[in-house]
Amino acid sequence: MTAKRDQVPSVGEVVMASMREQYCAVRSLSLDLAAPLSDGDATAQSMPDASPAKWHLAHTTWFFETFILRDYVPGYRPYDQRWAYLFNSYYEAEGARHARPQRGLLTRPSLSELIDYRHRVDEAMLAATPLIAERCPELLALGLNHEQQHQELLLTDLKHLFFHNPLDPAVWPFEPGGRGDHPGKMSWQEGPSGLVEIGVSGADFAFDCELPAHQHYLSPFALADRLVSNGEWFDFMADKGYATPTLWLADGWSWVQREAIGSPLYWRRNDQQWEQFTLAGWRPIDPAAPVTHISLYEADAFAAWAGARLPTEQEWEAVAREHDPLSGVQLDQAGPAQPRFEPRGDDTTSLFGNVWQWTGSAYRPYPGFRTAPGAVGEYNGKFMSGQFVLKGGSCATPRGHMRASYRNFFYPHQRWQFTGLRLAKDL
Repeated sequence: MTAKRDQVPSVGEVVMASMREQYCAVRSLSLDLAAPLSDGDATAQSMPDASPAKWHLAHTTWFFETFILRDYVPGYRPYDQRWAYLFNSYYEAEGARHARPQRGLLTRPSLSELIDYRHRVDEAMLAATPLIAERCPELLALGLNHEQQHQELLLTDLKHLFFHNPLDPAVWPFEPGGRGDHPGKMSWQEGPSGLVEIGVSGADFAFDCELPAHQHYLSPFALADRLVSNGEWFDFMADKGYATPTLWLADGWSWVQREAIGSPLYWRRNDQQWEQFTLAGWRPIDPAAPVTHISLYEADAFAAWAGARLPTEQEWEAVAREHDPLSGVQLDQAGPAQPRFEPRGDDTTSLFGNVWQWTGSAYRPYPGFRTAPGAVGEYNGKFMSGQFVLKGGSCATPRGHMRASYRNFFYPHQRWQFTGLRLAKDL
């Protein structure tokens, strides 16, 4: 009698197992981030630019239900037809939706109902994995990357919400470590010049705004070997940087005057020391850690004060192509994401992670850009007006989500995200 050989999984089985594992990992992290929250914590909305945690949990689930289960899995019935109106974000092709500034009024459905909604959709997605792998694997990849974006937004929106609570609550306990005395003198690393390739070609996944790959000419330049620190920002403030109009763009100076801006967001002076609000409550500011929660206007004014400038997105990307996007301070698990001092390892520290780095580049389409057909074509292209590109990810970006070509974008006055800067100069 011939002995039965061990069965070796097929390539298709391995691929589907990997898809299921990745899906479960991403979806679980969202629930871990929300685990410390009460229903009230998860319902409130601190400003129109932010969204409640409940909405983030539901919207990302609506994305899978709408664009995959509804359109590609025969016989699927939506969890609740009415919720499409509540949790559509900005997809005109999907019809009317609840107004963004009023998301905090959605006291119903409850957090527990939305978690049940997530579980029901997850069960359907996992059961349909073979069909999804055959019919729409690119939509699954888009949905998972979309959820990772919302994980970062959930953290930054939650931080803004808790900052406005007079009880100064903490979401997670403080995690010591990573504090430094001084980041060391800033030095400069020459970047590549001449024709360089920008954008994505041949990647496993990229957002549409990273396409197509194209050539761009760079004049000789250099990037700072590290991010601007809190200590250097103290020097800028002490030198009356916020009171010197010649350092500021006209719109930025109007913003400073109108909003009475005198320090980064979440900073305060208390008992002769400066503190900053974190997801672990109020903490003393580490002078060696990267400065964060600054607007493009502030970043540009600091660069002018320092005798430098902001990098272009192409300069930053050309340098970053030689670095590991999995490196740096990024999000690995639920906890009080916070930029921290990194000892220098190679020639350029924190190129990825810690804080999103403002560039001087407008968020506009690349040559040859085309929107995708259907509702998912509304994902990025229609926002290419009036915003600036940020690069590199942050301490709240899930590790594995980032790459050199990644383009984040915000309006120049916005600073509730983990935004910072790295200086550049011409050679």
